Amino acid sequence: MGFLPGGSEWLLILLFIIIFFGAKKIPELMRGLGSGIREFKKASNGEDIKDSTSEKKDTE
Repeated sequence: MGFLPGGSEWLLILLFIIIFFGAKKIPELMRGLGSGIREFKKASNGEDIKDSTSEKKDTE
């Protein structure tokens, strides 16, 4: 049985992140997290990142 934080725990985590990183850095962190997740999904689907970028350049 895994541990999943409830509502109050998420608020504490969010407050810690805001205090630790500052409100200005949060969009940059989320952007980096999103691109990391996107790359992970591509890799898990067997799609090579270098191949997909070279195909885009060839079609343009």
